[in-house]
Amino acid sequence: MIAETVCSAVAAAGLGIAAVTAYRKRFLSAARLAAYSLVPLGLVMTGTVQWLADTAFSPTAWAGFGVLGVAWLLFSTTRAVERRRGGTRKERRQARAAERREAVAPTASAPSLGQGSRPAGKPASAPRSDSADDFSDIEAILRKHGI
Repeated sequence: MIAETVCSAVAAAGLGIAAVTAYRKRFLSAARLAAYSLVPLGLVMTGTVQWLADTAFSPTAWAGFGVLGVAWLLFSTTRAVERRRGGTRKERRQARAAERREAVAPTASAPSLGQGSRPAGKPASAPRSDSADDFSDIEAILRKHGI
């Protein structure tokens, strides 16, 4: 009962402020204030305020909100874990099967896990002692990057 009285008083005060604003020739602001001030009155008239008051003081309603919160928490946690793993179980199985099929190139006679990009016939170079050779390496790197 007190909530309805407070909402009605807020609506009346808001309409009074809207009337003063309209008197000052600020009609757009006055219309906006009138709209905002009519919301609490509409909530009282539809019974929403009574329903909210009954819900706010009901332990069963709060337990229901708690159950909804737990459900939301479980749902969001499982979605986060699913995204982190990379999809559903079926999608992960398909990805593993695709990895097994692509381990060897279709036209290769041997697995592509060889020695890499280094030529097989060329041994590793010995450490150089000339400072001129060191600068040639630096020059090659700079040329490679276009400097």
